[in-house]
Amino acid sequence: MKPSTFMQVLLCLWLSQVATASAAPYQVVTEEWAPYNYMENNRVTGMTTEVVRAIMALTGDDFPLQLLPSMRATHALQHRPKTIMYSMFRTPEREPLYKWVGPIAEEAIYPYQLSNAKPTFDNREQLLKAPQITTRQAGLIPDRLQTQGFSNLDKSATSNLQLYRMLLAGRTGLIVGDPPSGVAYYSRVLDIAPGTLRQIPVELYRSSLYIAFSRDADDKVVAAWADALDRLRHSGELERIQRRYDQSLAP
Repeated sequence: MKPSTFMQVLLCLWLSQVATASAAPYQVVTEEWAPYNYMENNRVTGMTTEVVRAIMALTGDDFPLQLLPSMRATHALQHRPKTIMYSMFRTPEREPLYKWVGPIAEEAIYPYQLSNAKPTFDNREQLLKAPQITTRQAGLIPDRLQTQGFSNLDKSATSNLQLYRMLLAGRTGLIVGDPPSGVAYYSRVLDIAPGTLRQIPVELYRSSLYIAFSRDADDKVVAAWADALDRLRHSGELERIQRRYDQSLAP
């Protein structure tokens, strides 16, 4: 083969690889965090999942959607090309790492204990001195609690459901992990009677939920998703989706 012909073959192969890479679809990942994203009847569902699917219906995208363990989902967003993840709190530390679309909703995180538990906790100072506060192994919430000075964290729970099971079984006296809507969801799943859990009136964290894109995402794709979310908001569809989930979790 002549050198010029060989170089042409290499160039064609390289252009083919570039074209294949650019045409590869985006992948959408999420984690178990009800009622926003969770698995039910072998299908990823949840309030934000519905919003993401509604966005793709407007943009014409049909990206595969996968629910992964929390750390694997975050790893995919950080290291895999063309990756989209929801629902994420947008923090100053995360701000430069991704491209953002949102907000979708705003949530606050509170600690919970059993209503008949003694002693009762009513302020941050009491919580800082509590024997143990159980949270999930990893994620934004335990990280935020540590930065707030909580040295009494038990990060042994591998799932949100385990938090409630540990509390009900007496293996811990305090749990932190979900917003009120999430507590309502898991109370329904575990058939926890109304009034069994007590929300401690200490807001430990509050932020808005967003969709995050890996840094290599095409700005046109990000802009199209942002425009579609605005259309859902202005048409009232975003509020209707949120209201359906609020009603389904009402006691």
